[in-house]
Amino acid sequence: MASSSILLSEEQFLCSICLDVFTEPVTTSCGHNFCMVCITKYWDSKDLYQCPLCKEKFYRQPVFRVNTTFREVVENYRKMRDRSKHESPATPGKVPCDVCTGTKRKALKSCLVCQTSYCETHLEPHQIAPPLKRHKLIDPVENLEDRMCKKHDRLLELFCRTDQTCVCQFCTEGDHKTHDTVPIEEECGERKAQLGKTEAELQEIIQERLKKVKDIKLSVDLSKRYAEREIAESVQVFTALVRSVEKSQVELLKVIEEKQKAVERKAEGLIKDLEQEITELKRRSTDLKQLSQTEDHLQLLQSFLSLVCTPQPTKDWSEISVHSDLCVGTVRRAVSQMEEALSKEMEKLPEVKLQRIQQYAVDVTLDPDTAHPKLILSEDGKQVRRGNTPQNLPPNSKRFDGHRFVLGKNGFSSGRFYYEVTVKGKTRWNLGVARESTDRKGKIKMRTEDGLWTVSWIYENVYKAGTSPPVLLSLREKPQNVGLFVDYEEGLVSFYDVEARSHIYSFTGCTFTEKLFPFFGPSDNDDGQNSAPLIISPVNHTH
Repeated sequence: MASSSILLSEEQFLCSICLDVFTEPVTTSCGHNFCMVCITKYWDSKDLYQCPLCKEKFYRQPVFRVNTTFREVVENYRKMRDRSKHESPATPGKVPCDVCTGTKRKALKSCLVCQTSYCETHLEPHQIAPPLKRHKLIDPVENLEDRMCKKHDRLLELFCRTDQTCVCQFCTEGDHKTHDTVPIEEECGERKAQLGKTEAELQEIIQERLKKVKDIKLSVDLSKRYAEREIAESVQVFTALVRSVEKSQVELLKVIEEKQKAVERKAEGLIKDLEQEITELKRRSTDLKQLSQTEDHLQLLQSFLSLVCTPQPTKDWSEISVHSDLCVGTVRRAVSQMEEALSKEMEKLPEVKLQRIQQYAVDVTLDPDTAHPKLILSEDGKQVRRGNTPQNLPPNSKRFDGHRFVLGKNGFSSGRFYYEVTVKGKTRWNLGVARESTDRKGKIKMRTEDGLWTVSWIYENVYKAGTSPPVLLSLREKPQNVGLFVDYEEGLVSFYDVEARSHIYSFTGCTFTEKLFPFFGPSDNDDGQNSAPLIISPVNHTH
């Protein structure tokens, strides 16, 4: 804070003799002020005329005239002091008046020249006194000394752009003489414009972050709905499995019971036959025993031929058995049928199916000989994007020249194959397979009858399958990574959303007689909106 000599404090309005506010103030030739009555009485009591403050001597009594301007200031101060008694004190967080003694009142303005903050009462001299009215007033602030140059004790009124610091007028005549300096107000104007621009950028970033929060919440909501759908599908599949197992169990038990009953019926028949044979044999044994004990020689000889020499009809029971392993075979067949049913039901779960078909992953590389001149391929042959100008390429019968398409290098004429393509960042794309004889010149219609099995993202949420007529697809979310599976013998071409582990579309019942090649179309740039490349990505089997 500046020294009290430059402050318009209450002490400056007090007469040093009566110690009260000046009444009819007069000024001595040495520059000190006193009440006219007070200085007159003071000199009347002395033999020597001298100033009570600085002790300067006068050889005769000066003739005083009332300082009318200062009197007006004093009178205004007296009024302000009386009014200030009714003003409220400064509350925490408000800048206090530097002039108030005792209870500090709230400052209304701060003077950059006086380096003092004034309440409404003490500010009045700055509003009526001509010298004070030229002072620069600002809204009340604390630490006014920070606005003064530490080196020259002058107000910091300029800004040095060279050193990026505030300076006073004297600084521009010394260390900052050759520097680029401007008034603080001018620099503040530019800084405010910069702040406005920065604030606008921050608002843009905030909006981006809010959008990202919204996107994340939407993703969570989609994930939740997807999880609910997966749970429902899983419950449905496993319920069907449980029913299939229960049905198989009932059927198996029924078969086993029926076979057991058949065995029991067979055993009963065999036992009945055996018992009849045993009864007959026992009867014959009795006859033989009786015959051996007879004394009638003629009867013995006559009966001997019929009982001993004539053989009795009996079965060969050595190979006859009721033991069977038919039940074991039935169980094995039932288990085999259940395994097959389980496999079929599990195939209905897209995530399980996708995981199984990923084992047929192949390494796909783009064929530059087939690429349209406006397509740009990466050196490793794994990425393709649309260029702005056609490249000067040699003529090639294999090259597409009407649409921006490219094929994979290797074709497939049997078996199964699978690969994945990253489409993140794009707004349109075409993916699928093409037969070797597909026309590559001029305008091409992506239809199955023309040898193309494709799925395309047209715009926004519109996707279509290249059938005739095309089939519009409804997808829950935009795929970021598309998986493509082909079963040549089965005549199947399927598309999957790898991240969502969901099925997009399948061409079924196709008849393939030629090699099939992976097909890629990055589509137009759309003024840079669709400049991201299609990327053949490695298959992650641990999804």
